[in-house]
Amino acid sequence: MAQGENKIDLSGLSAVVTGGAQGIGYAVAARLLRSGASVALWDIDAARNETAVKSLASLGPVRAMSCNVTDYASVEEAARATEAALGRIDILVNSAGIAGANMLVEDYSNEEFRRVIEINLIGTYFTNKAVISGMKARNFGRIVNIASVAGKEGNPNASAYSASKAGVIGFTKSLGKECAGHDIAVNCVTPAAARTAIFDQMTEEHINYMLSKIPRNRFLEVDEAAAMIAWLVSRENSFTTASVFDLSGGRATY
Repeated sequence: MAQGENKIDLSGLSAVVTGGAQGIGYAVAARLLRSGASVALWDIDAARNETAVKSLASLGPVRAMSCNVTDYASVEEAARATEAALGRIDILVNSAGIAGANMLVEDYSNEEFRRVIEINLIGTYFTNKAVISGMKARNFGRIVNIASVAGKEGNPNASAYSASKAGVIGFTKSLGKECAGHDIAVNCVTPAAARTAIFDQMTEEHINYMLSKIPRNRFLEVDEAAAMIAWLVSRENSFTTASVFDLSGGRATY
C-alpha cells in the first residue's frame, strides 16, 4: 500500500482495465493490484502495454491484452483471452478514450467527430457488452466507466468529447438499471482534467480554460481517481448503481 492509502479488499477478483497502459487507467490498474486483484490491461498500443505490465508486475498478477475498443471482434477476443488467463472477469474499468480536436462546431472535421464518438462511446458500449453476460451468469460484477465533467457541462471547442462523455453517462445509467436485479454495480465517474497524455491532444488555451473552472485551482491527480474507482469496484459497493460520481474538484455540484 502507498502511504496514506486506505486498504480496499479486492482479493480473489479479476479485473479488466481498458486504456490501462497510461494515465488514469494505469493508476487504476496499480491500485487494483495493490488491493489484491488480478488485472488484464486492454490497450491498442501493444508496446506501451507490455512496458506497463513490466512496471506493474511487482504489484501482482497482471497481463497485457491487445484490444481495439472500436472493433467488437477485438473486444470479444480480449475478453476470451482474459477469461482463459484469469478465469473470469469480475471488474471492468473502462478508461480508453481520446480528447479529439479543439475547434468550433462549424469547423469540426466530420471524420474526427465520428472518431471521438467511436472510441469514447461505442468503445464503452462494446467493452460493457462483452463482459455483462458473464457477470449476470455469476451474479457478480462491478463496472466503472470513465466519463468526464465535460459530459455534464459541455466544454466549448470540445463538442465531440463532451457529447461522447454525456453518452457514457446515459449509457451507464441505462445498463445499471438493467442489471439492478443482480449483484452488479454499473457506475461512472466524471473527472476534471488530469495531467496525462490526453493533454497532448489539447490546445494550451483549452487546458487553461479547464483549469479556470476548477474551484480547487489544480488538476486532478490520477491516484485520486484510482482511489474512488477502487472502492466503486469493491464488494462493499453493493447498493449504489446507475450513478455518477464526481471528480471535478468542485466544478460540478450535481
